[in-house]
Amino acid sequence: MTALIHVEVVFGRQDRQKVAMVTLNEGATVRDAVERSGLLAEFPEIDLAKNKLGIWNKLAKPDAVVRNKDRVEIYRPLIADPKEVRKQRAAEGKVMKKGGGEIAGE
Repeated sequence: MTALIHVEVVFGRQDRQKVAMVTLNEGATVRDAVERSGLLAEFPEIDLAKNKLGIWNKLAKPDAVVRNKDRVEIYRPLIADPKEVRKQRAAEGKVMKKGGGEIAGE
């Protein structure tokens, strides 16, 4: 008899997020969890050939085996490449501020 595991599958857009709890047989994969979650039907923009997947904020392949109490995440594509944005800012002479403001005594 195969043991059952419980996995959380999450997906979010700017306007709406969804968390689905699924019960799977031990040895199930990330793809199995996503397919069982119902999120593919609820969010037609999810394309497993394009959207990256992860387990607890670490990229995972669809055939990776999930464990009990894992959190499977479906990531949206980036709107802009962070490296390109930094290059554009540098080309425009804009300074990216980091930390807190002015130094005392200046």
